[in-house]
Amino acid sequence: MVDITAAIVCFDGFDELDAIGPYEVLENGARAGGSVETRLMTLEPTDRVTASHGLRIEPDGVLEDPDSPDLDLLLVPGGGWADGGGVRTVVADGRLPDLVAQLHANGTTVASVCTGAMILADAGLLEGRPATTHHDAVADLEAHADVVDARVVDDGDVLTAGGVTAGIDLALWLLEREFGADVAQRVAREMEHERRGEVVR
Repeated sequence: MVDITAAIVCFDGFDELDAIGPYEVLENGARAGGSVETRLMTLEPTDRVTASHGLRIEPDGVLEDPDSPDLDLLLVPGGGWADGGGVRTVVADGRLPDLVAQLHANGTTVASVCTGAMILADAGLLEGRPATTHHDAVADLEAHADVVDARVVDDGDVLTAGGVTAGIDLALWLLEREFGADVAQRVAREMEHERRGEVVR
């Protein structure tokens, strides 16, 4: 039994590093003493998801029923907002934002990386909240949130990170928040990553 069950939702056109960076951080966190299990999940059954730069992944499964109490953290990557694919397709489809809203309402902490914030915005989670995203999407996010110039924004049950590599800092912060600074520091050292920017809370 783990303390935190985390899912990173993957969809066609997601940005590779937005998802895989936090995945590696959280997996290393489990090895460093954090009680966390992380899975790559999809909205519907599929054998393969193709990311924005052509990486293909085999997901671990489908996101659980939103009424399930088992999912503690959902991380939503970005990708494709500027060129009309990825996140824009997901927002236009509407199913993932609806599921994100349901999961959040049932107690799941929701985090986004990069333009994944636009999915959180469409889910109605960012109204009146501080948030950040990739610099290319700041103007769009301003219609839905109080945009903060920060690498990571922690508003309790909703967290957002800036573009791409900021997802690594987000995941390290989550390790620190949930399991202590020592766990996060061990992982950062293992990955030879220098954490950047302050977390806005």
